[in-house]
Amino acid sequence: MDVRKFLLKIYKILYGSYGPQGWWPAESWFEVIVGAVLTQNTSWNNVEKAIHNIRKAGALDPVILFRLHNDQLSQLIKSAGFYNLKTVRLKNLLSLLSEYNFDFHSLSRNITREILLSVNGIGKETADSILLYAFDKPVFVVDNYTKRVFERLGILNKKDSYDKIQAIFHDLPKDTGLYKEYHALIVKHAKDICLKNKPKCNICCVKGFCAFHTHISKPISTC
Repeated sequence: MDVRKFLLKIYKILYGSYGPQGWWPAESWFEVIVGAVLTQNTSWNNVEKAIHNIRKAGALDPVILFRLHNDQLSQLIKSAGFYNLKTVRLKNLLSLLSEYNFDFHSLSRNITREILLSVNGIGKETADSILLYAFDKPVFVVDNYTKRVFERLGILNKKDSYDKIQAIFHDLPKDTGLYKEYHALIVKHAKDICLKNKPKCNICCVKGFCAFHTHISKPISTC
């Protein structure tokens, strides 16, 4: 199988079914960064509530948020869960950003995956989300939705590492717009159709390519 052609085919089908997603939903690069940390182990609805609270408090600014007392920040992001831990992680990341005077252009020129991963509490998915969505770097974001969908499509297996999966997608054209849209479409498909426990295979737009669908659709023998 030509994996690159297969990935592009699936992308075209998903895009044709769902249309452009316009992800990441944020008004600024900094809001993307805050959201990338807050979305760890929680739903996006909870993140939106936390960001709303930060904005309402007039603190959705890197300098203001950096200077905010940890207890105050914890209360603002309580809806995102693990709020004490996420407060520390946000402050760790803000400390890094302060080394570049919170300047977008300086950060965009100098920030790397290795630098982000050196921050305590910032893992690969979070770092890659920041690079792609905040700084428009051509880095594909791998998440549990990616693994679920493409395991079922027969491209991945459960033992594949984050880096191995990412390398497969990095064989696609190095296009930030493509990477953003593809990631968002995968999330959309996994949330609406390719559910973890009860996937809606009968209305799935890619079921014709899906090994999982073929398996569960086989009639049970009565012999």
